[in-house]
Amino acid sequence: MAHYYDINEILMEEENITSTFKVGASEVAVLDPCAETSTVEQGAKVELPFWLAQYLRSKEVVTIDVPPCFDKKTRKEVQADVACVDLRSRCPYFYELGCKIAPMIGDRTIGSFLLVAFRGRYQDILRKAHSTAFVVAPKFLTLLTKEETQLYEAAKSSMTAYKKWRVGGTRFERVPILKKRRKPND
Repeated sequence: MAHYYDINEILMEEENITSTFKVGASEVAVLDPCAETSTVEQGAKVELPFWLAQYLRSKEVVTIDVPPCFDKKTRKEVQADVACVDLRSRCPYFYELGCKIAPMIGDRTIGSFLLVAFRGRYQDILRKAHSTAFVVAPKFLTLLTKEETQLYEAAKSSMTAYKKWRVGGTRFERVPILKKRRKPND
């Protein structure tokens, strides 16, 4: 609840997660739009928003499946060349969702996978934020997740502020009290 009003947190929790019902449920036709009746059978796979899947899992009504953005295919692509993988199209909140879903599905390898992906992309993001022209940036930004885009923008503004400081004006200011000289004691 620490980030209750954070819009990125709200949007991340709206990501759809495939869940399998452990028990049958009645009067929940809204959850499964292709269901012909208002019940969901035991073993049915349904796409649920993360916040609802998390709640239903805590009540032991559903099990959460590994999202496609963390499957073996994505892991192989990241291992091959992490900088070229379009993580935004798979999940805009890739790192945040990964951190929240890893303990829920019991896959201990997701944490190390997230670390490898972030470590590999971090240097590339900073390098491009400090050196690319504004024309090249939009093409590169389409591959970044929301977290990486925020990192890129922060690095870009940091470099702009540094360049402004570097070329502009005086670097040291004389403190007014130092301008006054003491009269010598005779």
